[in-house]
Order: sequence, then structure tokens, then C-alpha cells
Amino acid sequence: MDDITSATAHLWRATSRQNEAMDSSAAPMVTGPRVVLPSVFDVTGLAGGAVAVATQAAADLLAVRQGTSTRAVSVDSHHACAAFQPGAWFTPQGWRLPPLWDPLSGNYRTADGWIRLHTNYAAHRVAVEQALGAHDRDGVAAAVVGQRRIDVESAVIEAGGAAAAMATRSEWLVSQAGSATATASAFDITDRSMTTPARWTFARPDAPFSGLRVLDLTRVLAGPTCTKFFAAYGADVLRIDPPGFEEVGALLPETTQGKRTAALDLTADSDRVVFEELVVQADVIVIGLRADALPGLGYGATDLKALNPDVIIASLDAYGWVGPWRHRRGFDSLVQMSCGIAATGTDAPNPLPVQALDYGTGWLLAAAITRILVRQLTESVTATITTSLVATANLLYEVTELAGERVLTQALAATPDLALEPTSTAWGSARRAPFPGRIDSIPAKFAHDAGPLGRHPATWQR
Repeated sequence: MDDITSATAHLWRATSRQNEAMDSSAAPMVTGPRVVLPSVFDVTGLAGGAVAVATQAAADLLAVRQGTSTRAVSVDSHHACAAFQPGAWFTPQGWRLPPLWDPLSGNYRTADGWIRLHTNYAAHRVAVEQALGAHDRDGVAAAVVGQRRIDVESAVIEAGGAAAAMATRSEWLVSQAGSATATASAFDITDRSMTTPARWTFARPDAPFSGLRVLDLTRVLAGPTCTKFFAAYGADVLRIDPPGFEEVGALLPETTQGKRTAALDLTADSDRVVFEELVVQADVIVIGLRADALPGLGYGATDLKALNPDVIIASLDAYGWVGPWRHRRGFDSLVQMSCGIAATGTDAPNPLPVQALDYGTGWLLAAAITRILVRQLTESVTATITTSLVATANLLYEVTELAGERVLTQALAATPDLALEPTSTAWGSARRAPFPGRIDSIPAKFAHDAGPLGRHPATWQR
């Protein structure tokens, strides 16, 4: 497992402002097959490494809180990779998940290449229908086949939709959007001194995040993956969405596990009062919206810090925080098309076997936040953190280069035989893959069953 160890060390440095090396005497143990997810990219290394650095950071935090040595951390590559494709393992018992993809979502051939459309949100589907004058897959295919991919992309984006023309890596790097983010740090971490001792530090440290309040303002996969990690180890995670917001239903059994979910209308004065009180009492805010979304409502980072100077603010987006695409709508599958990943190997799009940019970003952001929590205890500092899916794409290229020829492209002889665990949800019972990563004697536990959005009061539990 030396290659995954190298990936883990690289990702450890990437999640640190100081870029320090991992302590080899306390490094997590990664076991299992070197390749679980076959790809020309080191997706297995990214998965194993991302889970390892987050779990190690949580173990380090617990050790500081308890005044003990760090407990042993282990990661099985089967489990890590299953966490990068949980929907493939989630098995409802006596009920069904809704479809994962809207019928219009997918890849379409154009006159000069390929375009991917993302229509899982109703507004994005309407944008595609308006821009292309089509309402089904055959109509969309006919509408784009004679157009240039960049023209289709521009038309959908201008209509308020989400789309990405497939580009090679070299095409991406010479574009304005690609060159702006090619050398950006994976994480931009800005420290500031705390005004008072962190409230959460006075809670009994039965788990790494005991007493921690995490305000979850995220969507789809990357952000919810990050906040789920905190829920697994003791945090009170509260997700806020607009009333009536429709998330991708097939994802909710995984993305809401362990969390409470509430609805607030941030254009209504009464709900803004409630939201601001949540911010005042929060320890961590995780934001997974476009960079201009919350500032447009009066809740940019400066506004949030004015309400709560000590809160950790962690934000992620699709295409980075600089350059012409910093406000662009984006999703994992679109970023893969834009930055060259999908153009690797064949003429047709060749995506990664899983949504690795989403899951990788989520786990790595959890690691970066956890290490700031350690520094709150040891240095009395807090921070603002930003990252993006395109930054994780850059990391994937880097860990793949580190692995070199030892990255295998063939599949395993058999699908991993995971021992699925029973679980309960608001929709019924199910079985799911085990939560990845192990801290000795500290099991991951989820205080709340997964369920629909907006079903809890907008208050902190503790």
C-alpha cells in the first residue's frame, strides 16, 4: 500500500496551511487492494488518502481534547472506495429510491465534440429546454448535433443552466478559467485570532466532535459528505434549505444521515432573525453554494464573521474562487468534462468510475476544518477556508503522477464483498456500506436517521 501512503501524505500537506508533513509515527494504516476503482487516474489512492487524512485529523483532535496519545487509525481501501459510491451499495428493504438522474442529464454529441448537460434541478432543466427548444433526449440530441460544443455550453449557461463542453487537459490549461485555477492552492486558509475560548471545547470529549455545532449550507454531494463526517463523530449538524427546496431524492438517504434538516426563507425578515441566531451560536459553517449566492442575501463571509467572529467558515464551489468561472454553476460530472478528466483515453467522454471530485472534496475539507479545530485548542485561532471541485481535480492529477506506472487500469477479479450494515431511515429500513475509517475504540455513530429536508426546527440541540 505504499502508493496510497504516498497519496495520503500528499493530501495531508494539501489540507494544511503550513504544508507540514504527516508524522510517520502516527500515520494511518491503509489496507486492502491497491486498485478497487479501475481508472487511468488514481481514484483508489484519492479515496483511501482522503478518508485517511480526515480520520487521522479527527483522532488527533480527540487526543488533544482528552490529553492522551493519538489512537490508532486504519482505513480499508474497500470501505474508502465504497464511500465514494455509496449509492451503489445502499439497498432499501421493501421500498425504492427515486431515479438518480433526470432524463435530460447526460452527454450529447455536437458538431465538434461533446457537451454534458446537468438537469437534476428543475430550474436547470427549464434552462436547457428554453435554450435548446427541446423537451426530451431525442429533441436535445437533434438540437445540439449541428452546433459547436462551446456555443451549446454558452447558451445553456446564459439561460441559467448547468453544462460543460468536453475539453482536453491542454485545452483547459490554456483557457482563462483553467489557467486561473491551475496553480491555485487546494485550500486557501486564512487564520484569525479568536476573541473568546471556543464554546465546544468545554463539552465532554466522548467523541472527536462532541459539543460542536455545524451549520450545513450545502447541496448534493461534496458539502454533505463533509458535514456527514462531523455527524459521524459527535457533532450537532443542522442543514438549512429554502422552504420547498427539492434536492436529488436518490441522494438524501446518504447525505442527510446523522443530521437534522430545517427550512428557512432568507428573504423573509423573521427567518433571517432565526438564521442569524444560528450563525451566532455556530462553531463551523460549511457552505456549498456559488460564491455569489450568500453575499447576494447579505451573508457573505464578512457578514458572517461580523455576527460571529470566532466561527470557522468553510466554503466550496465548482470552478474555484478566482478567474472568469468563479460564479459558474457546476457539478462533479461537469468539472470532469471541463478540466480534461473525461477526455482521457477515448473520443467519447470517459468519466471517472465515481463522483470522485465531490467525495474527495468533502473528505478533504472535513480534514482541513478538523485541523483548524485542533489549532483552536492549541493556538486559539480560527479560520476561513475555501476549496473547489477543480482544486480536487488538480490533486487527482498530482496523486496519479505520484503513483506513476503502479496505477492499474484493470478491474479487480471480483467485486468487493462488503458486509453491509442495517440502517433505518424515514422512508424505511435499508442496508448500507460501513462508514469508512476506524479510530481505535471510537466507532462512528449517527444520532439521527436520514430523511426528507426541512423536517426539524431551526434550533441547536445542545
